[in-house]
Amino acid sequence: MQNTVGYRGSSLGFYYMQKQPEIRMRNYNLNIAGYNIRLESAEDGPELVPSPRFRNNIVYNQAYDVRIRVHHGSIRPDEDAERLFVAPYVVEINGYKITRSDNFWSVYKQNGDLLIITNFPDSPSKKATLKLSLALREWDLYFENAGWETDPMEYPLDGLILYYLTAINTDIMIHASGVYYNGRGYMFSGVSGRGKTTMALLWDNIGAQVIHDDRLIIRNDEGVFRMYNTPVYKNDVPRNAPVDRIFLIGHGDENSITTVREASAVSLVVSNCIQHNYSPDMIARFLGSVSMMCSKIPVATLSFRPDRSIIEYILRNE
Repeated sequence: MQNTVGYRGSSLGFYYMQKQPEIRMRNYNLNIAGYNIRLESAEDGPELVPSPRFRNNIVYNQAYDVRIRVHHGSIRPDEDAERLFVAPYVVEINGYKITRSDNFWSVYKQNGDLLIITNFPDSPSKKATLKLSLALREWDLYFENAGWETDPMEYPLDGLILYYLTAINTDIMIHASGVYYNGRGYMFSGVSGRGKTTMALLWDNIGAQVIHDDRLIIRNDEGVFRMYNTPVYKNDVPRNAPVDRIFLIGHGDENSITTVREASAVSLVVSNCIQHNYSPDMIARFLGSVSMMCSKIPVATLSFRPDRSIIEYILRNE
């Protein structure tokens, strides 16, 4: 696997061998999955401290797909604002999902804008509000109790910002691992526990390039669907590859591939995608993107034994 520094536990999480000093900036650009995200501290805003997992995504230019101005302070939804969605904070411990909070982040619609209000698991007193428009490239991010320096892409803001960029660009964010081997890109999709990380480790052991082991962004590049990693682990580096096969995976006693087509393929892929189903227009565009992808790329269910035999089985059944 390229650019690997080391593993932690059984996942493909990368880490630094030595602690790196913090970087403080007033502005910087991140290129993630081909999106150029410019982060700017407002005149009264905090110093910006990018997390180590984003260091390799920093680019030095002034162009951007979206500009996010970072402020101290807070904004609240108006009384007539519509709450569209509320997400609980759920953690998985020993295979069991436990709800730690009923209100992790919430989405409100107000005068054509969206307000996303989020808490932070590691900083209970801190709160942030992201104000965005799906039609404009200028967004505002407000922090409460963040101190004089903060990471503007701290979890869960990173995933929320990336999700809305995929929604604007009719791209796809999906729970999947992806690998590139001998000129072929394979995507293995499934919810937690289905074997995404196991599959990535097996392919890594034979020298494949692992694009990511948990979350991918899929973009249509002039008819070629490409998968991109999203920074989750320390020392992550940008990676992407074409998608040639999509497998919907699960552990089994034997290796088995069953082709699925048309509406069944779309339905199965959609069930593993990250989506906020409150806008009919967003839903329609998202379904159009998934339908197009499934019409171009073969989709199959894959039951597999967690050993190298599954790789040999896939390669034999190309």
